[in-house]
Amino acid sequence: MAIRGFAFMETLWAPWRIDYILGPKPDSCVFCLPEHTGEDEARLILYRGRYNFVIMNKFPYNNGHLMVTPYRHVMDLAALAPEEAHECMDLIQSCVRILKGRFNPQGINVGLNLGEAAGAGIREHLHFHLVPRWNGDSSFMAVMNETRVIPEHLSSTYKALKPHFDRLAADGDA
Repeated sequence: MAIRGFAFMETLWAPWRIDYILGPKPDSCVFCLPEHTGEDEARLILYRGRYNFVIMNKFPYNNGHLMVTPYRHVMDLAALAPEEAHECMDLIQSCVRILKGRFNPQGINVGLNLGEAAGAGIREHLHFHLVPRWNGDSSFMAVMNETRVIPEHLSSTYKALKPHFDRLAADGDA
């Protein structure tokens, strides 16, 4: 923001990003998971299905930003086996129900970017994004400062969503 030649710097605190900035960067794909579940909370994994899993986005576009990802390292949607594709869609539907129940969004963006030219940040391992949306959720921050405001800390969102996905696992249906 500038007023008559004076520039003012807006400060937005995001202390959880320091771990990413200072921390080691993985040499391997962030979507290729170990078989053990010991890192699931730290990695924000909410659910493990037979062929796919649900993970929170560590750098979300909005509160409750989830991703559904196959275990198999594959970058082409057409390369998914039918059982992988079916479970993936089942999980997307379950995520929509859970997000609606927890956050009461007015809409949900569901999308897949195939390839770098299509906007895939990690093009080598396909993943579907689910982003809850509310009328006016971008407000002036994104328009004026290219900034997003995430009102709830990732760990709080994880703790709020995890019981829903635990029930999903207990019920055995995605």
